[in-house]
Amino acid sequence: MDCLFCKIINHEIPGDIVFEDDEVLAFNDINPQAPTHILIVPKKHIATLNDIVEGDLPLVGCLQHTAARLAAELGFAEEGYRVVMNCNEAAGQTVYHIHMHLMGGRRFTWPAG
Repeated sequence: MDCLFCKIINHEIPGDIVFEDDEVLAFNDINPQAPTHILIVPKKHIATLNDIVEGDLPLVGCLQHTAARLAAELGFAEEGYRVVMNCNEAAGQTVYHIHMHLMGGRRFTWPAG
């Protein structure tokens, strides 16, 4: 498989990893849109949100839990943070391995940017 995130997960290419457990890997985004911008990815390859099946629901919950945990550990949970998941090209998905953007450390407006 020629997936950038799978290569980071498998430690075939470097990533600035901030968290890892058996299910999830989190690393700093190379093009941050906030003072803290972390990508949280499941270790299981799932291309898009449309490809999630019922058996994946606990894993997707792990992404949310990891985001909240990291926001607390990094000190911006109470102030506030943004989590975003894009699905397919029109929404801005550029790597086809589901991932959650955790962004904090600044005030956000809508649209994100």
